[in-house]
Amino acid sequence: MVRVMREEEDLLSLIQKMFGSGKLRTKKMHRKRRYKTYMAPGSSNKKKTDDGQASKENFIHLCNPHLEKMKEDILYHFALGTGTHDFPTLFGDVKFVCVGGSPSRMKAFIAYIAEELGLGSPGRDYPNICAGTDRYAMYKVGPVLSVSHGMGIPSISIMLHELIKLLYHAKCSDITIIRIGTSGGIGLEPGSVVITRQSVDATFKPQLEQVVLGKTVIRSTNLDEQLAKELMQCSKEIGQFNTVIGNTMCTLDFYEGQGRLDGAICLYDEEEKLQYLKNAYESGVRNIEMESSVFAAMCNLSGVKAAVVCVTLLNRLEGDQISSPHDVLVEYQQRPQKLVGYFIKKSLGKV
Repeated sequence: MVRVMREEEDLLSLIQKMFGSGKLRTKKMHRKRRYKTYMAPGSSNKKKTDDGQASKENFIHLCNPHLEKMKEDILYHFALGTGTHDFPTLFGDVKFVCVGGSPSRMKAFIAYIAEELGLGSPGRDYPNICAGTDRYAMYKVGPVLSVSHGMGIPSISIMLHELIKLLYHAKCSDITIIRIGTSGGIGLEPGSVVITRQSVDATFKPQLEQVVLGKTVIRSTNLDEQLAKELMQCSKEIGQFNTVIGNTMCTLDFYEGQGRLDGAICLYDEEEKLQYLKNAYESGVRNIEMESSVFAAMCNLSGVKAAVVCVTLLNRLEGDQISSPHDVLVEYQQRPQKLVGYFIKKSLGKV
């Protein structure tokens, strides 16, 4: 354990030096390294273990053959690139990626998971790997990467494109990505945690509709069923807060798209709003947010096991505004972190 902590401290010290100047120049051999194996979703490479048994490693699948023709891949919004950074050295050991909207929340999560895994100490600082930009924030400890994604489908989509490429270039395998965040609940007490079964659109269909080159493309938004069950079991073992598995409605905005009455524009009445939310509940929807559909779709296409775990800040059948005291909301927001942190510890055999 001491050796792991020292290695982690050495890596963090290296990261601080790298990103303090904005760039890290790597050896020439790393600039020219290309990875030519394209894995299909759910496929794997086999290798022999020490006991001679065959084991499987699931690698990231990139649905873009054009990347292979590029001499360098610049992840602009991360301020990282394959010509300036040694991705396998920096990120090759990552197994769990947790993403959430707020940079401060994701920094708090990395400090929390570091303590839980015995890799941190009180008051220890964790450098922002994306310090060269103010678009997103990224933190790492041991096998865990914590990344902010901003608010809404466009913001998380940009982040995911570059995150998935980062994991691919780092030659990561057996990755689990989990979005942790907040949401509005439907028919649930505030503070309840929802593990998403499917992300559905505003018409309750489990799909992401996207326009590409002027044509409408429909993509599946199902999430890993077994992972959802494992997370639910973890919540039962923790036994600290109500947790359910249900559908999550992903909308394009916070106000009209979610049937709120308190936006600057509202051309429907309260009865229509309540009927819409009741219809959503009857279709299996238990919470509403603004990122899960593209998150699920992109993880599906990349062959990555993924989950969405969000706490509900209010019951939308009873109101639109979030009025709970600040300290209560802070405690609510820690619930997805506790659940996912326990899941990671259990997966690593530390429970």
